[in-house]
Amino acid sequence: MSKKPKLSFWQIWNLSFGFLGVQAGFALQNANVSRILSNYGADLHHLSYFWLVAPIMGLIIQPWVGAASDMTWTKMGRRKPFIFGGAIAATLGMFFMPNSHIAIAIIPPVAFGAIMLALMDASFNVTFQPFRSLVADMTPEEQTNTGYSVQTLLINLGAVIGSFLPFVLTNWIGVKNTAPEGSVPPSVIWSFYIGGSLLLISVLWTVFTTKEYNPEEFKIFNPSADNGSNEKKSFWQTLTSVPNIMWKLSVVQFFSWFALFTMWVYTTPAVAQHIWGTAIKDSVSPEYNEAANWVGVLFGLYSVFAAIFAIFLDKVANHFGRVKTYSLSLLMGGLGYLSIYLFTSQYALILSMIGVGIAWAAILAMPYAILARLLPAERMGVYMGIFNITVVVPQIVSGLLLGNILRFVFHEKAIYMIVLAGLSMFVASASAIVFVKEKQA
Repeated sequence: MSKKPKLSFWQIWNLSFGFLGVQAGFALQNANVSRILSNYGADLHHLSYFWLVAPIMGLIIQPWVGAASDMTWTKMGRRKPFIFGGAIAATLGMFFMPNSHIAIAIIPPVAFGAIMLALMDASFNVTFQPFRSLVADMTPEEQTNTGYSVQTLLINLGAVIGSFLPFVLTNWIGVKNTAPEGSVPPSVIWSFYIGGSLLLISVLWTVFTTKEYNPEEFKIFNPSADNGSNEKKSFWQTLTSVPNIMWKLSVVQFFSWFALFTMWVYTTPAVAQHIWGTAIKDSVSPEYNEAANWVGVLFGLYSVFAAIFAIFLDKVANHFGRVKTYSLSLLMGGLGYLSIYLFTSQYALILSMIGVGIAWAAILAMPYAILARLLPAERMGVYMGIFNITVVVPQIVSGLLLGNILRFVFHEKAIYMIVLAGLSMFVASASAIVFVKEKQA
């Protein structure tokens, strides 16, 4: 087998540069969709049901996109057609999401918001999976950690941009941050416009600067691969033949993504109630909107800390091993979540985001780095897509359970949902050490 050529830093950078814009859009969604849906009239207890759209889209789309991209050989490339098409649809969803007035005569604003959320999530999922596979396709083994670390850095730079946009537009430029009930503040609307534009431009950068291997080159670097074998196995046959390491990692994934989903849904009401002292069902007061903007800043900051950690992540993982690095990072995330309950100052929450950022960087890189060299190259896309099931199932479970947990266990106090997220992250950390063996096949 011929060895894949070593890539320069900028070639590795270009491979994942489009992920910067995709993640900027995803960060805008994470920090603002609960706020937008609340503005449109959604009840706090029902927010987690709306958020089910994201994992359901991932469950349906990512395995299909993975399998399809494995079998796609075009002049444009193998993964790039899906990255480019998903980016176009995601950009349209971002432009329409905060503008319910477009369809208010036909459907209620909250229903319009749910539809646009589904469009955005479906489109994000079309782009996510091929980006993961592209790094595995193009990097030689000794650059796998570097490839996913650079991808994690770019993901978090994008998240910083997306998370900070509403705050910057309001506090630095003076864009209005409030709106009547049923409408979205202009600061959020313009953030989605800017984020959508950045998404499209950055994806075009990857499309035009990266040349994927053609079928002949792929065969040279992977002589055992049968490029036609993808059509001979059904999805269920593929599912039952996945390497055992994927099932071991799924335990870690379940508890870490349960924690992340809980954070994305409930941090805004938790911080509004716990720090700003807002009423339980408040979603329109200046205090609530100030808290929502600050949550955007916090989400941006955990992405800053994740980006900084990502710079050193490949060296840390090479020294301590991927599994130990993964477990300790998740432990730091759990401590970060629990500290939110202890702090009463909005600025102290910045310290909490250090631990959250370290965990997020590891979650984005370590599972994929562990898997990348244990999966068959010719079926990398479909296996990476199947692995996404371990991301979406915990989110579906969370979406079904969290509303009732908030109401009947925590009596509407959203801060305890963040405590629950911390405990879940501790379980994820322990599971990595107990279940995952790095050299397992």
